Amino acid sequence: MKRVLAAIVIWAMVMALLVGVGFGFQWLQKSWQQPVVDTDTEFEIHSGMSMQQIAAQLHELNPDMPNEFIEFTAKLTGRATRMQAGVYQIPAGATLDEILTRFASGDVIVRYISLPEGYTVAQALERIWANEHIEKTLDADSPEEVIKALGLEVTSLEGWLFPDTYQISTNTTDESLIRRAHQRMKTILESVWAERDPESVLQDPYEALILASIIEKETAIAHERPMVAGVFNNRLKIGMRLQTDPTVIYGMGDDFPGVLTREHLRIDTPHNTYTRDGLPPTPIALPSKASLQAAVNPAKTDALYFVADGSGGHVFSRTLEEHNRAVARWRAFQREQRANQGE
Repeated sequence: MKRVLAAIVIWAMVMALLVGVGFGFQWLQKSWQQPVVDTDTEFEIHSGMSMQQIAAQLHELNPDMPNEFIEFTAKLTGRATRMQAGVYQIPAGATLDEILTRFASGDVIVRYISLPEGYTVAQALERIWANEHIEKTLDADSPEEVIKALGLEVTSLEGWLFPDTYQISTNTTDESLIRRAHQRMKTILESVWAERDPESVLQDPYEALILASIIEKETAIAHERPMVAGVFNNRLKIGMRLQTDPTVIYGMGDDFPGVLTREHLRIDTPHNTYTRDGLPPTPIALPSKASLQAAVNPAKTDALYFVADGSGGHVFSRTLEEHNRAVARWRAFQREQRANQGE
């Protein structure tokens, strides 16, 4: 009899355990399928965070889900040691399993910042420092201060950041991004210089950087860049001043009113190529790779002049007489445009 009672007790205990396990499994299933958030939410895992800290932050998003359960689930599924730092987008209705899968796979939000071609370095730095996803760590507010802070081996930072679209992550700082853009420009400039035309009048890579920045500001049309470079190459060879408007505008800085006049061309600054011979002392913008390539491989041309043609491009001329006629057509086009706008 005692054996029978013992068997019944053991059977009852086993059944109770199985029932408990069943209910527990059902509860786990229900909890795993429960949405953690009702709206799209950004969640950041900082480098070095423990699974316990991650679970605590997820618990704050959904207080009904115990952080102990979240941590247990991560360990049970083998994801606790695979959490990757970054900013994640948790979609509305996402379950805990889906969220932990995303964290373990490193499916982070990818953000980018663009430094446009033709920007001055001051404009590029302003854009970097204005980006809320880039941490400002440099004690600097100007290109000159950046040079000192980073210990860069340049006298001017102008032109030395490569214009491109850069991916930024949680840990991206202004210092790391500036160094990345600077190194890219150095590498690309070195590569382009190695493939230069041996007949180019340019003496070193820095002169190529300066001329490329002028080409960048003169035209955005790809096939015109080598022609613009050819004109400047010809002028430099014969000692003729470059007389390019963008250098005047750059030299005036904040004093430029927005519309260039003949009087402005006579205002002498170190960058004014109407009043000074040769290349300006520094670049005037961030040049693209295409402009760098054009600067060191100018088109073979007899042209010494060019002027806008009214359609976005330019007219290139060999003689001053031809150029004056092209200028007259450009000015007539401008007058017609102003007249039409006044109607």
